[in-house]
Amino acid sequence: MHVIVVGAGEVGHSIASSLAQPHDVIVVEQNDAVVEALTNSLDVLFIHGDGTNLNTLHKAGISQADLVIACTNNDETNIIVCGTTKTVSDAFTIARVRKRILFNTWRRSQNSFDVDYMICSDLLTAQAIARIAGIPATRDVDTFAGGLIQMAEFEIEESSPIGNQTVNEADQYDSLTFAAIFRANEMEVATGETVLRPGDRVVVIGSTESVKTFAEEISACTADHSDDVVIVGASQIGFQVAQEFVNHGYHPRLIEQDHDRARDVAEKLPQATVLESDATDLNFLSQEHIDEADIVISALDEDEENLLMALLSRRLGVERTVAVIEDPEYGELFATVGIDVTVNPQEETAEEIIRFTRSNQPEKIVMLERDQAEVIEIEATQDSTLTGRPIIEAMADVPDGVVIGAISRGENLVTPRGMTEVRPGDHVVIFVDADVLSDVIESI
Repeated sequence: MHVIVVGAGEVGHSIASSLAQPHDVIVVEQNDAVVEALTNSLDVLFIHGDGTNLNTLHKAGISQADLVIACTNNDETNIIVCGTTKTVSDAFTIARVRKRILFNTWRRSQNSFDVDYMICSDLLTAQAIARIAGIPATRDVDTFAGGLIQMAEFEIEESSPIGNQTVNEADQYDSLTFAAIFRANEMEVATGETVLRPGDRVVVIGSTESVKTFAEEISACTADHSDDVVIVGASQIGFQVAQEFVNHGYHPRLIEQDHDRARDVAEKLPQATVLESDATDLNFLSQEHIDEADIVISALDEDEENLLMALLSRRLGVERTVAVIEDPEYGELFATVGIDVTVNPQEETAEEIIRFTRSNQPEKIVMLERDQAEVIEIEATQDSTLTGRPIIEAMADVPDGVVIGAISRGENLVTPRGMTEVRPGDHVVIFVDADVLSDVIESI
């Protein structure tokens, strides 16, 4: 497939890196320094130029393009790239935007702006935060098979009851599969003898009920952590996070310093309590009993501000902190100082776009630990390696680094064990080491 990626920022870089092997990828970028920095790190062809210019698109091979992905940091530029593409090509166009109003316009009249598929980064980020906040102790969570199956990642605390147990000892849950362990920068596919050490991040896949029960038990929690939600910053992401919680029946508190913005949000979200103040004012935080919040979500405009707010929340005794970060390099720093969860809009966007580019496309893709692994959902076919024989036998023909996490059969969940047989039409959720992903997709 001939793919043109316009914009070599974090989103474009991630997409180009993922597609470089199986596809013919051309990256269009205006910034000389970015092109120079990435030329030797990616096995793709770079074109220096403006993606809204037809001459540049022709240099990139627009006439034979199958897919054009516009993912610069400017919404209007991305829409223009797609419109310009459609004047000379039938390529499928994807535009990344941050403004919800543009996304809503497109959604109400699909293919408007000559965009075949539009992705709203801020909405994706808000949805990811809401999912994480709904389950205690999670670092990441996503759903598969129409919500029947969940994947979640947890960090094992020193006080966790499963700390220093083997997977066999810890696996006391119906409909749950331990998929993998991330330890420092290394990944280990889970076996029965794998020891779960404090500080490890464990990935589990199973029914929504079993994942929630597991979360509550390892965190010694008996109630949802999202009952009392505080959101700091009525940025576009902060507003949409608040809206997500309102849509799910919650009444979040939202702190915003700017008077006009606070008033506007209060009018748009009457179900939320909007507090006009500087969120770093300790007296204000004390008066409003922010320390009693179950979770504080920092969605200010600057990473440094989000770090400060998350640290203040921890100092006050807030149980869980979530911070939005634009620079992925901050992720390790935030984790080091005790921030529970970071969510990066660029990573959420890249993940959503990449699933459109796979041959033999899985129905859903979730990336873990900065692309070290993926969890994918496929529909089993008659010819699949997995179909019609026990899983223990089928796995002998699948590369190492693969775990069958869960199976949905119609409205029912099937917990995969060694003698379980996958049937045609089953939806199978699979944990895959990124190094063998292409081979796995071809074989299943």
